[in-house]
Amino acid sequence: MQESSLSSRRKFLRTAGSLSSLLLLPNIGFSFFPNQKKPNIIFILADDLGYGEIGCYGQKDIQTPNIDRMASEGIRFTDHYAGSTVCAPSRCSLLTGLHQGHAYIRGNEPIDETGQVPIPANSNTVVKYLHSAGYRTGLIGKWGLGGPGTEGEPTKQGFDYFYGYMDQRHAHNYYPEFLYRNSEVVPVEGNVVGNGRKDGTGQAIKKVNYSHDLFIKESLQFIEQNKNEPFFLYLALTIPHANNEAGAEGMEVPDLGAYAEKNWPEPEKHKAAMISRMDGDVGTLLKKLKDLNIADNTLVIFSSDNGPHKESGIDPDFLKSSGGLRGIKRDLYEGGIRVPMIAWWPGTIKAGTTSAHISAHWDFLPTVCDLAGIDPKSETDGISYAPILKGQKQPDHEFLYWEFVHPAKGFLQAVRIGKWKAVRNGLNSSIELYDLEQDKSEKHDVAQKWPALVARVQKLFHEARSEPSFDKWKMNSTDLNK
Repeated sequence: MQESSLSSRRKFLRTAGSLSSLLLLPNIGFSFFPNQKKPNIIFILADDLGYGEIGCYGQKDIQTPNIDRMASEGIRFTDHYAGSTVCAPSRCSLLTGLHQGHAYIRGNEPIDETGQVPIPANSNTVVKYLHSAGYRTGLIGKWGLGGPGTEGEPTKQGFDYFYGYMDQRHAHNYYPEFLYRNSEVVPVEGNVVGNGRKDGTGQAIKKVNYSHDLFIKESLQFIEQNKNEPFFLYLALTIPHANNEAGAEGMEVPDLGAYAEKNWPEPEKHKAAMISRMDGDVGTLLKKLKDLNIADNTLVIFSSDNGPHKESGIDPDFLKSSGGLRGIKRDLYEGGIRVPMIAWWPGTIKAGTTSAHISAHWDFLPTVCDLAGIDPKSETDGISYAPILKGQKQPDHEFLYWEFVHPAKGFLQAVRIGKWKAVRNGLNSSIELYDLEQDKSEKHDVAQKWPALVARVQKLFHEARSEPSFDKWKMNSTDLNK
């Protein structure tokens, strides 16, 4: 990292608090659609859903007719990327508009048994911007950016309403004893102990209320209650993440549906059933918007937080979860970070559109601010993709950047520049280079043929990032200058 760039970044972080105070003032800007009322915005985020696990992205065995129809009625992005290759940092990039070289959260580090490292109180989140612009804001599902009592609580980051899991480890359990409503613990009726274990009497644990179903019910209520005002709903689902504490029984779902008689391994049947259950609920949500006559003024985006997992007996190759891409969750190859992204907005987005525009989760903040007529008062690594939703000329990124500390490989970095993708699996490893137009599966490293491009990548690996500042949480950073 060059000193001038690093000093500039640190100056930005020091002044973030004063910048965030601007959120309390009326926003001055222009609406991308000046003759329309501010659009409602719903962002549905699946958990560990692979690029190839949806029908419209090539899946043949898992049934997803509603999400496929969403794509046929909207726009499907083929080259969209998650903020990171694991949960918390990906969500941080989504909400703050910062890639992993600048984001505060860059891993899944817990601070105690109730939650992960919180995003700071002065974080400039898309939620705060929308709230300041008059939106009713709700989060339903999984948070993972700060536990109860910390500055990262959802209601301290711009959300009017929250229902779900604060701690992402708690979210592994689909039959929890309790969830949070705002900052309060609320028991989940009928669920006892959880995690698939047995209690002291040796009786099977009661599993009555599936948390995913509760989230859908809450989401429909939130939409109904706020149908007459602009709203933002962040529906952060937990499907198809595994319950890591339950071992081979960790793909929890109430029934197997169409997959009950499949001659598949049990975990694969469960995973498919989870995804199809989610698909049906996406259909229910879209129908709700149509029934309320607000679909034409509602942008719905569906995506995933990272690539597919291999926990609880799952083999990502069995159902071709990565869609022919190399890698899975915790990799910076395409399979770990390229994710589905579908945008649906009847009357605005041309139906049946497919786009190869290269984009990432950190583009969400500038996009939403663009659509809502908000002038964001903070730095962002994103570029608004609002033009492409309208069928207009779309500006492109110079590059996309990721970094991640892998539990076995160490410090990983990746960058995408146009058709080129570069990966470095550890500080002492060589840079790999792939031509994604010719080699989407990243099988053929062509770094030796393109030394000038590799030199550019090497420079970006230093200049595209700043050292993370975890202050009082005393987290370990990775100093690339050593």
